[in-house]
Amino acid sequence: MKLSCQEQLLPGTTLQEKFDFAVRAGFDGIELRARGDGHFAARLPELRAAVRDGVVLRTVCPETDHFIGHFDADLRRDAIDQLRSQLSVIAELGGEGVLTPASWGMFSLRLPPFTPPRPPEEDRAVLLEALVELSAHAAAEGVWLALEPINRYEDYMLNRLDQAVELGEEAGRLSGHDSVRVVADLFHMNIEEDDLAKAITAAGSRIAHVHVDDSNRLQPGTGHLDFPAVFAALREIGYDDWLTLECRLRGAPETALPDTTRFLRQHL
Repeated sequence: MKLSCQEQLLPGTTLQEKFDFAVRAGFDGIELRARGDGHFAARLPELRAAVRDGVVLRTVCPETDHFIGHFDADLRRDAIDQLRSQLSVIAELGGEGVLTPASWGMFSLRLPPFTPPRPPEEDRAVLLEALVELSAHAAAEGVWLALEPINRYEDYMLNRLDQAVELGEEAGRLSGHDSVRVVADLFHMNIEEDDLAKAITAAGSRIAHVHVDDSNRLQPGTGHLDFPAVFAALREIGYDDWLTLECRLRGAPETALPDTTRFLRQHL
């Protein structure tokens, strides 16, 4: 398994500087963050230059204010278009794929008024509509799109790995392309899954990416997650891809990031 770090956590002004620090801290690559309004595609000259200089850029995590499950049809369309663009960009860079939740911060069943403005069957329909289109586009580009279940307080539609697996498989049946996969984010799983290791083994080969963070949303080793059990489950399913640090940091990056890679590598 390879370790990457999201770009905003790394010291440095350029991707080259960030990657130099990342390697010295024990990482193998950088996960990019993609804002909306075509911002990510506008970074192509910077990204191409970084790849030419040997910077390892394989995955993209969107940083937008609306996603494919939004209540507003125009915002859903924009989210799909942004993901299509991000998939094309990461494919051009020789990367592997793009991550996305169903939504973020749009509605919570745990807070008033408790009743969402759209019934579950419509939730499913709008997600599948987006995923069928994105599955075909990802397949054409030779990359994957990975659904990221997030916790019940941040999204009400997609919270567990099994939900993402089922939705991705249905999108594959409808589109004829097996390019919608799953992200296992350990912080969100800590809230939603009864047993992290069992959830991972049940999802199996559908897992295309893993976000590593601890129970407190800080770097691994600062909370109470059972990392040995998690990594044993990942080895059991034959997972040998990226573990990406996505969290807040306790301490300065110059010390927190090398400490984190040392902690993680003792369990790999």
